[in-house]
Amino acid sequence: MKIMVSACLMGENCRYDGGNNLNDDVLRMLAGNEVVPVCPEQLGGLPTPRVPSEICDGVVMTRDGTDVDREFRAGAAACLNIAMREKPDLVVLQSRSPSCGVNQRYDGTFTGTLVRGSGVTAQLLLQSGFTVIDAEDVQ
Repeated sequence: MKIMVSACLMGENCRYDGGNNLNDDVLRMLAGNEVVPVCPEQLGGLPTPRVPSEICDGVVMTRDGTDVDREFRAGAAACLNIAMREKPDLVVLQSRSPSCGVNQRYDGTFTGTLVRGSGVTAQLLLQSGFTVIDAEDVQ
């Protein structure tokens, strides 16, 4: 099986704070499969580390008020292009991210409040017909 996965889940230091979201359950799932790691934020041209971002009224903004929507959407488009080329059977994305969140994301107030909904990359991949799951749903 071919699996596209948020690179941070594999231990790549590409999170906004320069760290990663290494996930042992995801690593076990990936074992023996063909893996396509992606980081939408980096693919969109954002640096690591970077100021935290959330979706505010449909636009991705940093905590300090900078509009980074263009970069997030460019990263989502790059991930879609990779998915169209690679044709993964499954996509596993990082929870709650403004890019990769599948089931939930932060509400745009930077208070840690979660709302139902997807990040821009997850939403684009789902709308394009890919099977996308949240890392928290991997067991």
